[in-house]
Amino acid sequence: MIVALLFVVSLLIGLPIGVAIGVATFAGYIALGGGIVDNNFLVMIPSKIFSALNSFAFLAMPFFILAGEIMNKTGITDRILLFAKALVGHWRGGLAHTNMLASLLFAGVSGSATADAAAFGRTLVPAMVRNGYTRSYACAVTAAGSIVGPTVPPSSLMVLYGSIMGVSIAGLFASGILPGIVITLLCMAMITLTGKAKNLPREDVLLSRRIVWAAFKKAFLALLMPGIILGGILGGIVTPTEAAAIAVGYALFIGMFVYKNLKLSDLPEILARTARINGVVFLIVAIASALGWWLGFERIPQDLSKGLLALSENKDLILLMLIGILLVFGMVMDIAAVLIIMGPVLLPIMAQIGLNPIHGGIIIVLALNISLMTPPIGACLFVLSSVTGERIGGIMKDL
Repeated sequence: MIVALLFVVSLLIGLPIGVAIGVATFAGYIALGGGIVDNNFLVMIPSKIFSALNSFAFLAMPFFILAGEIMNKTGITDRILLFAKALVGHWRGGLAHTNMLASLLFAGVSGSATADAAAFGRTLVPAMVRNGYTRSYACAVTAAGSIVGPTVPPSSLMVLYGSIMGVSIAGLFASGILPGIVITLLCMAMITLTGKAKNLPREDVLLSRRIVWAAFKKAFLALLMPGIILGGILGGIVTPTEAAAIAVGYALFIGMFVYKNLKLSDLPEILARTARINGVVFLIVAIASALGWWLGFERIPQDLSKGLLALSENKDLILLMLIGILLVFGMVMDIAAVLIIMGPVLLPIMAQIGLNPIHGGIIIVLALNISLMTPPIGACLFVLSSVTGERIGGIMKDL
């Protein structure tokens, strides 16, 4: 109880999530026995931190993030947008459909919901507003599409989950494709169904084989990247880590020698930004893993499992409760931290109700992704609000 209270208080006073987890972890290890000086459990924290990061699979995460940063710098977003617009731009609400389809196509490049929200918030939202959409509706469509990024591979959240839980990352990648497509199609169906009621504008765009082919040729190299990654992993040719390294080399090659808009002078900034992103994530991973050991030692996952299973024998109801827990925690905490702390707690419960670890992992990842756009405090809402200047309340109403 004291550990949980310290964690909540640390967050409320504004400490970074990694520091807040560290405070809770320190208190938890002290509570196991002894004081600060004579507590033998405290000496275990450094080894837990090191062992958490000493994983070959974890190398995939910085490589995928670096590849995404390089691809963003080369203007891949604009090429993908043109291709998406050529396919669906002629429908009512064409730019809204373009936004959703581009989110699916762009997912293989960035793999981050907040990165997608920021990218499309700067490009597509202003374009939609100029073409007659309300800014709140444009932001809502962008927020809904942003969660497709970390659902469709490559997803850093899946790499994290697979590494910690010992689950096949290739299996997780393969399992993320269908949910990402389903989310996109359902959102596009909603845009279609509400198009007349909202009087969404039609774009002055014709569906033409010539236009589609020209847009496809421009976007082909960008669209090829996810195919190379997935084909190599699922074909057993490379590991996810090796595929991530290949993705970096591929992004550098097309940026420098094909598109020729990436210079050596751009690399220090890209590398620095990648290092900052990874530094934050790895700090959270390391500290949260030490906290995870304490949770296991205190048998908290087992106690929570017994408590939930005692509430109901209905497997669907238990699963709904687990998803609700993830949504709530994902709104107020960094989702990587939630995954590390809650994954070992929730996965045994999912196993008891008959879910495969990969199936359970996809549910956890998707629930956390949805929490990023869940009102009132989903991270993507704040990103879009800061990028576009739209009030969060307005985005929430349309979302």
